[in-house]
Amino acid sequence: MTDTTVRIDGNTLRLPGGTAVRFIRTLRLPETGTHALPPGLGEFPVRRVADYAESVPEAWRARGGVMLPVYLREAMWLSFAGTKEPAALQVGVGKVCAVSGRPWSDRPARDPQNYLVLPRQPWLDGINSGKGTVRQFVAVPLGLGATVEGQVTGEEVWGGVQLQSFPLNPEALARWREEERERERLRAERARFSAHTAGFGAAPAMAAPPAPGAAPAASGGAPRAAAAMGLGVGGSMRQEVYQDDRPLSDWSERPAGRVFVHLVTPPQWRSITGEAPPPSPVDRAAYTRAGLPWFDYYDQDARDLEPTDTLRSVKPVGDWLGDDHEPWQPPSPHQVKPLGDAQGEPVEDGDW
Repeated sequence: MTDTTVRIDGNTLRLPGGTAVRFIRTLRLPETGTHALPPGLGEFPVRRVADYAESVPEAWRARGGVMLPVYLREAMWLSFAGTKEPAALQVGVGKVCAVSGRPWSDRPARDPQNYLVLPRQPWLDGINSGKGTVRQFVAVPLGLGATVEGQVTGEEVWGGVQLQSFPLNPEALARWREEERERERLRAERARFSAHTAGFGAAPAMAAPPAPGAAPAASGGAPRAAAAMGLGVGGSMRQEVYQDDRPLSDWSERPAGRVFVHLVTPPQWRSITGEAPPPSPVDRAAYTRAGLPWFDYYDQDARDLEPTDTLRSVKPVGDWLGDDHEPWQPPSPHQVKPLGDAQGEPVEDGDW
């Protein structure tokens, strides 16, 4: 019987089939212009809802999954570093697909494509909203209409983030593994040739590009009303969402695993877990003065997925909450870097 268990490894969600997802804190961009990818401010802490059954809202217990703390208008991105084998990963924001803008689905689809292709897609910073660009994920409360969910569906019911992973079917996976063995053999031959002609040790194997700003691995009371939080959008940045080049029939029609990610306000995080939430994000000026790198990533061999009209028309959260940005200090040219191409307790799924 196939294992459909989702687990937490540190702050990494590990879905069956080898899909790894981390939630990264980052700098919120201006809502005008198009920008490079901002670096990370570390991982969001992730905890299982089941471990706090006595202090989480009843609706969260029914949905299961995990939770993480976010500040109002804090930005985040999703890292997929560490994903081992090909997977079709669906990402929902309030059960609206962040890739297609369509309602949440129980299977992968095309026309429009409703999933990311891992591990080729190294990260996702926002919704697919323009040619070669995404609009940044930004946390906002439900009830204002500012979330992607509210703008697309006219309702704000779910909030949070939803993840669902589909593996290759057995035949396609067997082909991929055979092709991977051949690629490994060719890489080893090239390394031996390089060592022979250079006259010293074999060149190290090229690693996959790190996620921008990736952080290092992280070394009860009565239930309360849900502090309903969801994701809206902020500034635009240069990032491709890759079009799948496999036949749709290569993917399994049933998910290997799925998980509901609840977004918790910092006060509620402290109330539920007893832990201090992460400090509020660093202001822009201090972040730029620190000289941290920004990133431009482009895969010349991949095709960018065209955005749908639904997601292209989603408006930024500033249209609802107003502009609270400090004066923008863009990174200097030398700060923008080009980029080339253990298990814990199982996470409970629920009704959503």
